[in-house]
Amino acid sequence: QVQLVESGGGLVQAGGSLRLSCAASASIFSITAMRWYRQAPGQQRELVAAIKSGGSTNYADSVKGRFTISRDNAKNTVYLQMNNLKPEDTAVYYCNMQLKVKFWTAQGDYWGQGTQVTVSS
Repeated sequence: QVQLVESGGGLVQAGGSLRLSCAASASIFSITAMRWYRQAPGQQRELVAAIKSGGSTNYADSVKGRFTISRDNAKNTVYLQMNNLKPEDTAVYYCNMQLKVKFWTAQGDYWGQGTQVTVSS
């Protein structure tokens, strides 16, 4: 059973930085895409950043220039470097991976447990 294990959330002052990590707990055949989402209280979950297997990335307009998504294929891990954090970045952050566990299995959608990021003003 594949699990995505997140780490790196916490409390930071506005203008500060945090780095989130998300690692797949088991051996993986292939990962097509890795994404970070966030959900603030009373809000819908929104896509923050995504990175495909070829390395192409895309970001929500609200985080462009401040957040950077990256991946380590050897470790089946995705990172989100968050700089110049703002109070409006406060949310639970979830990682998501589209992956195949074995070459004969169907591609599946997997989610991390979520990590809280709180930015104080």
